[in-house]
Amino acid sequence: MASEECFNVLFLCSGNSARSIFAEAILNQEGKGRFRAWSAGSEPKGEVHPRALELLEKMSYPTAELRSKSWDEFAGGEAPEMDFVITVCDKAAQEVCPVWPGQPMTAHWGVPDPVVAEGSTTERHLAFVDAYRMLRNRIAVFVNLPIASLDRLSLRRRMDEIGQIGPEDQAGGTKGDALTG
Repeated sequence: MASEECFNVLFLCSGNSARSIFAEAILNQEGKGRFRAWSAGSEPKGEVHPRALELLEKMSYPTAELRSKSWDEFAGGEAPEMDFVITVCDKAAQEVCPVWPGQPMTAHWGVPDPVVAEGSTTERHLAFVDAYRMLRNRIAVFVNLPIASLDRLSLRRRMDEIGQIGPEDQAGGTKGDALTG
């Protein structure tokens, strides 16, 4: 993997309506030029959750091209070859995934599902904010990995470590903390 290479990353979740959508939008903006991200689901909802879109738009991420789609779109011959495939929910991590061409590096970065959060409107909103922050922090670490200088085993270990970063961990400081307002 050359340092000037653009790495293709696929984020997977079961519904592809919030968490994997967040990851796609964040990585496409934060990793511009080095990474190209997509998202998909094993059982896509068919639409991006309105709260996820609202939060991304509030944070000035482009949302026009975001859509809920099946991971089958990325398993065919016309699909881009992935360098990384990352699951962001527990359900997708335990499903039998398609065989991805090119043997991409895989990792699991489980994030609680904000779509199923219960409680007041504020509590449900905060579940989306927490999921966004957790993914933003993990992606901030990911985009700064010295991928070209790491052997496959070291890279796998680093990818697994990133999956342990929580919403309270300050990894990047990007796209600020005006989320709760």
